[in-house]
Amino acid sequence: MADLIFKFQPLWKEELVVTGPGGEFILDLAMGILTACLPTEEVWHHKAPVWAQDYWPQLHCQLKSWCAQNNAELSIDHRSGVYPVP
Repeated sequence: MADLIFKFQPLWKEELVVTGPGGEFILDLAMGILTACLPTEEVWHHKAPVWAQDYWPQLHCQLKSWCAQNNAELSIDHRSGVYPVP
């Protein structure tokens, strides 16, 4: 696998903090059936931080791998949010 660009850190508030080369952002991490939520690539370009907008393919690949390692599902949905780290 190529060098990892992103690191993932789950928070208790159903949030997944993603740290990348230009900063951090938060994705939804639904509990019950642990599910990481990522917007579709098209929507990503409108919701993601500017520095991360071109990284969707790498993020998707690495998040998919993280989900497999953590017994989580991955949901790709245009309604999924991307939030700034407070």
